[in-house]
This record gives sequence, structure tokens and C-alpha cells, in this order.
Amino acid sequence: MRALIQRVTRASVTVDGQMIGQTGPGLLILVCAMQGDTDDLPGKLAAKIAKLRIFKDDAGKMNLALKDTGGSALVVSQFTLAADTARGNRPGFSTAAPPDEGRRLYQAFAAEMAALGIPTQTGEFGADMAVDLVNDGPVTIWIDTAD
Repeated sequence: MRALIQRVTRASVTVDGQMIGQTGPGLLILVCAMQGDTDDLPGKLAAKIAKLRIFKDDAGKMNLALKDTGGSALVVSQFTLAADTARGNRPGFSTAAPPDEGRRLYQAFAAEMAALGIPTQTGEFGADMAVDLVNDGPVTIWIDTAD
């Protein structure tokens, strides 16, 4: 699985003009399931992200994890994280998991975040979504479970 994590002061996702998910201070997490991803990866990825010390402590150093801050998460599916740009100018997405598998792993990841005690909202898998965010820092981190 791949995730692009952004520390945000706020973020929201809208589908067909309706806001369907949001977070206050916390994380916007864009997630992509890849071909061959196994059922254990959503839990491992959620645990890793929940423990990342990327929030400022009282001294202004990135020493706190999401749970330490009482923040929340907005989890949005994004198959374009599987983009292969090695050949030509048109990205290929053949390494992304098939839609049914991708949906299942995405939903499992969001459930794992919530199970860790992190208030979690989601986008809509496969929908044309508008994501609005204010990146805090900016802090943006890429995680690939294959690495």
C-alpha cells in the first residue's frame, strides 16, 4: 500500500457538491492499494502512521504523534499514487490493485485508523472528489509498504 500523508490544520472532501468527510487539525491521508497487497498491510500502515512523530511539541520540535495531539484523520482513496511515469508522458496505473480489492483494503485501512482511537472520516472510493486542505508546515510524507 502507498500513502501520502499531509499534516493539516483542516481538510475536507466533497462529492457532487456535498461535503462527505472532514478533519480539523490532524492528517489528510491519501491511500492507494497496490497489486499483491495482503490483508495485513492496512493494519501495519495504520499503526505506522498513527505513531509518526510529525506534530510539534511545546518546544516546536516534531516529537508528537497524531494520537498525542488528539487530532483526527481524513482518509481518501487515490489510485493515482500508483502512477508509473517511466515510459512516455502518460502515466500508467496497472500496478494499482483491482477496484474491488482496492476498495476492500482502503476501507480496512480507515477502519484500522479508527480502531486505534483516531477519529477518522473518509472520502468515497472511486468517486470524483474535490479535496480542500490547508497543509500545516508544510509537512508531507510518502510511505510505501513495499519499501
